[in-house]
Amino acid sequence: MVDGRAGADEAPAATPAGPPASEGAAAGAVYDIEASDPTGILLDRGGVDAESLRQITRIMTALAELRDAEQRVAEASRRYMRLNETDMRALHYLIVCANTDAVATPGGIAQHLGISTASTTKLLDRLESGGHVVRSAHPSDRRALAISITPETKAAAMETVGRQQARRFHAAARLSEAEREVVIRFLRDMTQELALDGVDWADGAHEERRAHEER
Repeated sequence: MVDGRAGADEAPAATPAGPPASEGAAAGAVYDIEASDPTGILLDRGGVDAESLRQITRIMTALAELRDAEQRVAEASRRYMRLNETDMRALHYLIVCANTDAVATPGGIAQHLGISTASTTKLLDRLESGGHVVRSAHPSDRRALAISITPETKAAAMETVGRQQARRFHAAARLSEAEREVVIRFLRDMTQELALDGVDWADGAHEERRAHEER
């Protein structure tokens, strides 16, 4: 006769002692300076005490959280407008031109976006076919075109994405004048530290050297 208790004579499975092992690094550790560079290969931290190091790590984490929040807003805006990142940047540029009575041209859009003339033409074709922009004659230059955002697209962008992005103003407004100057100096200083001027791995110089060495 078969015993209905499946595995009745088998020893129960062992239960791991203690809390389950975590999968990968903790979220906060991603921006921890000690976790990213424990031996100081990337950064000389001499003269920085432990408390200062913890505070700097909090700054780096806060910056990362801001980037994540901005990315979420950008992704939501692209989904809502059904456009890609370059399209959204172009529309923002056109809104600023409209608000400042500046004439937007294909050349100006290309320069702002850092893309080629051919890519700009494709972008404008796409936006025009979607009813987002209008091409018209330039008011003073017969050789150029004027590009304007349609009222419907401008209203949609301003009332959704624009309104959400503008809320950053409140965080800056809550600071004192002196605090704002500190933040401005810090952000500009960090931007300068991240500048890629003279960094050969970023400008392709290393690829040219490698190709030359392989000849």
